[in-house]
Amino acid sequence: MYLNSNTTPWLCSKWVPYSLCSALLLTIGVCSKEVYYIGNRVPLGMHTLCDWNLVTHSACHVPLDKNHEFKNVRTAAIFCFTSFEGKTSFGMSVFNLGNAIMGSGILGLAYAMANTGILLFLFLLTAVAALSSYSIHLLLKSSGIVGIRAYEQLGYRAFGTTGKMAAGIAITLQNIGAMSSYLYIVKSEFPLVIQAFSRADPTADLWYLNGNYLVIMVSISVILPLALMKQLGYLGYTSGFSLSCMVFFLSAVIYKKFQIPCPFEEFSAANHTVDDSHCGAKISLGVCVFPSQTAYTIPILAFAFVCHPEVLPIYTELRNPSQRRMQHVSNLSILVMYTMYFLAALFGYLTFYGKTEPELLHTYSRIDPYDTLILCVRLAVLTAVTLTVPIVLFPVRSALNQMFFSSKSFNWLRHVAIAITLLSLINILVIFAPNILGIFGIIGATSAPCLIFIFPAVFYIRIVPKEQEPMFSTPKILAACFAGLGVAFMTMSLSFIIIDWTTGSSNSGGGH
Repeated sequence: MYLNSNTTPWLCSKWVPYSLCSALLLTIGVCSKEVYYIGNRVPLGMHTLCDWNLVTHSACHVPLDKNHEFKNVRTAAIFCFTSFEGKTSFGMSVFNLGNAIMGSGILGLAYAMANTGILLFLFLLTAVAALSSYSIHLLLKSSGIVGIRAYEQLGYRAFGTTGKMAAGIAITLQNIGAMSSYLYIVKSEFPLVIQAFSRADPTADLWYLNGNYLVIMVSISVILPLALMKQLGYLGYTSGFSLSCMVFFLSAVIYKKFQIPCPFEEFSAANHTVDDSHCGAKISLGVCVFPSQTAYTIPILAFAFVCHPEVLPIYTELRNPSQRRMQHVSNLSILVMYTMYFLAALFGYLTFYGKTEPELLHTYSRIDPYDTLILCVRLAVLTAVTLTVPIVLFPVRSALNQMFFSSKSFNWLRHVAIAITLLSLINILVIFAPNILGIFGIIGATSAPCLIFIFPAVFYIRIVPKEQEPMFSTPKILAACFAGLGVAFMTMSLSFIIIDWTTGSSNSGGGH
């Protein structure tokens, strides 16, 4: 198909709106019977498959010939998409994606290693990291073909409204799980901070040491006012602070490994010494046991590596963008996080062995609740997670608005109501959850496999044209197997978790 100044109102311009790039790409294959103008759409029989709202405020430069004509729409469109002038350097893109990967999941990895043994954990961690990298490859390939830079819109392009809703729901659940884990950390760690500053008796039944009261107070006094803002502004800088806090946490875990003896003395009136039988139980590299708690290992790892909805926006902002360059960004980010995750899990596990709790930071309170270094780590982590909750809440609210109120203009009442409803729901979940393990497990066994395994694979199979890759080509067969692996992980993890709950064998570690 040809677009030129004789057949379209080109306004004698060589500047094409960037949003038109998606439309141009959609003229290849499925939407080849539609012609797109600047800011206009002329349906010629297939408009229901390409319901896009074109925005004309941004632009990219596409070289045309002397007749203002595209002789190859595919080439022009792909050039237009990849030539968006991002301003973010390679290193900063690695940092941004690392921020997207790193989260509260790092606090549960030592517990996962305690239940699998070192070798099995290392194998699973390596497998999940490698599979995450492959799924990002599928996302980048799909987005390069259709010129779409949003996870939900890839779902729309692949399966219409159903695909968009499925992706939106998975992202929403993942973010709700992330916010729940952050608030659970507040519930778990804030009482210990107050206890350390007030030198209160750990066994005292004081209301200001009750995590349920404290998480509600923090939600109302700090998180809700920030969540009601229309723009986050300076809070965007807390992502870098959050990563710094996790580096600080890792450093403290490594340092404490060489300071805390095994068996360690529990902080109590009797100074009870923990039985040393657990110290050597799994120290031999790779005692790969399969207790019921092993069911949580894969969900915890999957939860810790979810970053896929943020990959395409980071790709858009990358300077000199290309699929190969963005894949290098992803691989390096995953490698750095992989290293941090393994070190945190290894040294946390080698400190407490079989006594490791689902939330590692809480385990240190068993030794000395007034330890200055751990107190500083707690304060840093608490500040980071508290300021991160409103940042995560914004895209959840945006997704809900897109799914249910897309035709409505901004309304303050709806804006406030969604924020209050979400925070109330999350607080109820956090208050009644017995431990953070349940949050990691359920979210890691449902939305995480969808976002990492299933959706990227099925989007790839659906979006890549059969002319480019036949249905039974090796890449599509691998993608189909990848989706099947995701379904298997989800089914297996959910089954084991449900069995664990029904038999009542779940460890309540971390009692709060």
